[in-house]
Amino acid sequence: MSEFKHIETQAIRTQNGKASYREHSAPIYMTSSFTFEDAEQARALFADEIDGNIYTRFSNPNNSEFIEKLCLLEETADGVPTASGMAAMFSSMAALLESGDHVLSSRSIFGSTHQIFTQIFPKWGIEHTYADINNPSDWEAKIKPNTKMIFAETPSNPGLDLIDLEWLGQLAEKHGLILNIDNCFATPILQQPSKFGAHLITHSATKFIDGQGRTIGGAILGRQDLIDKVRFFIRHTGPSLSPFNGWLLSKSLETLPLRMSKHCENAKKIAEYLEGHEELESVKYPFLKSHPQYELAKKQMKYGGGLITFIVKGGLERGKRFLNSLNMLSFTANLGDSRTIATHPTSTTHSKLSEEDRQAVGISPGLIRISVGLENVNDILEDIVNALNASK
Repeated sequence: MSEFKHIETQAIRTQNGKASYREHSAPIYMTSSFTFEDAEQARALFADEIDGNIYTRFSNPNNSEFIEKLCLLEETADGVPTASGMAAMFSSMAALLESGDHVLSSRSIFGSTHQIFTQIFPKWGIEHTYADINNPSDWEAKIKPNTKMIFAETPSNPGLDLIDLEWLGQLAEKHGLILNIDNCFATPILQQPSKFGAHLITHSATKFIDGQGRTIGGAILGRQDLIDKVRFFIRHTGPSLSPFNGWLLSKSLETLPLRMSKHCENAKKIAEYLEGHEELESVKYPFLKSHPQYELAKKQMKYGGGLITFIVKGGLERGKRFLNSLNMLSFTANLGDSRTIATHPTSTTHSKLSEEDRQAVGISPGLIRISVGLENVNDILEDIVNALNASK
């Protein structure tokens, strides 16, 4: 438990103890291994009788600092860093599931998570069923005797649909299931799934946590007994975070509250301006009153997030022309950057889904996802509007 009450202070002041050099900023521990004081200490460390660093694949001071901060922000007992966001998604499930188990998942999930469910887990005899994020009654009906875990993203990628975390937590508790929530889009600054009954919280730290498109990393946070099993899995399979990236992500957390506030402020202004634009079929943002789950968003999120989506009139070809007409905005598959990014999910992040699956989660050919950055909001808007006009 931190001595500091507020997350802004926790994110900045939670730090490894100073070395003899009296450094103000934590150094980078770029070492593959750590020495032992004597044979007895080595034995005790390997026997898990005492805590300490042995080998960076197991633990490293930079990674430990990063996770300690993130656990404070998410209000979880423990956590494990990973080499990427997908390493976090995969390990949070593979460490706890066995052949014959079943996962109930929201249909609206990231494309690579969909590939885990449909292409990788079937090889190991692990089943999945998708439930409609907008139809709560659909979930309980799909729980099977062999269901072990519920997995969900909220807000979803890229549809920005929400699921009631309080209701989902109660459902998991009723049936004795592990609730695993991908909190990448919201970050702990906007919502803390642990408060609603989530047992595991997964992150792609590559996104808003890093915030500047510099590195790749992930994290799994949650209940102690579950994290112990995940840590064992990661320790022996190897998707470990590098010390440099651990240091970088720990420093990034220091500015996460400030950055998320500005991302959300810019995104809301852009969504409000574009709503009703004559060249758009629709605009979606959780804190727009037109969002079908606006009240739920206000209930479980502090702000509306840094992403908006809209559907351009004219479908796929118009969408391509819009992207090609952008001047300042970056056209890339990433999100959560200080620079505003435009993405076309149909042809990139969710291209491996069938057309039927894309339609089921609201990904139409003309859908554009905007990850709103930290530039002046007027410059962002000008580029979007100019591209809409140029793509007619």
